[in-house]
Amino acid sequence: MTQLVCVCTAVLLLNLSACSIETVLHGLSSVQTSETQQSVPPDWQSQPAKPVVVAQTAPPTTPAHKAKKPDPKPEPTQQDLFDYLRGKLLSLSPDDGLNDNLEVSFDPATSIMSITQPDGHCDIFLNAIDANSALWEAVDPSDTYHPRDELLRLTLTSQSGKKARVCYDKRNQINPSAASNRIRLFFSHSKADAIPDFMNSMDKAVKKLVALSGGTPEKKIF
Repeated sequence: MTQLVCVCTAVLLLNLSACSIETVLHGLSSVQTSETQQSVPPDWQSQPAKPVVVAQTAPPTTPAHKAKKPDPKPEPTQQDLFDYLRGKLLSLSPDDGLNDNLEVSFDPATSIMSITQPDGHCDIFLNAIDANSALWEAVDPSDTYHPRDELLRLTLTSQSGKKARVCYDKRNQINPSAASNRIRLFFSHSKADAIPDFMNSMDKAVKKLVALSGGTPEKKIF
């Protein structure tokens, strides 16, 4: 009987020891779990993961295309200037039967420009003209018996000691009454008024033609 009691007591002690060990192990496991949870920052647990932003490289810029500057306008040649002058002398010619410009010609080899009018023709020596002497006038060619339309007249004088022109009559004889130290170009005033800035354009053309033909070029004195 005594032995049975001792056996029962031993079994009871073993069961209590097993429970205590299990309790201790369970306690240690709970502590480790709690410490692990505390070691993780609360923000990582509550906030969603942020997306990864990949930096993009901007494509290389292409330099802006610069428009090519237009080539400078070429300067008019001696022939260009004569053609312009001839065209205006004929198209804007007076029609009074006295000062009409019937024909205009030019010899570049000698720089002589010839203007034919009803009473003959004049050979103008462009290489002897002084472009600084240009003078524009409005004149009335009417006389007592012949009323005529107003004219626009451009006068230029020759260089000192040189002849500006030689004029001939219808029989091709020299006309001694025509002054040789100046030239005169005639235009219909009413026709010229219809062309914007006519006097300024014609003035430039004549002066450039004189300079290219060997005459005295224009100088800015004042």
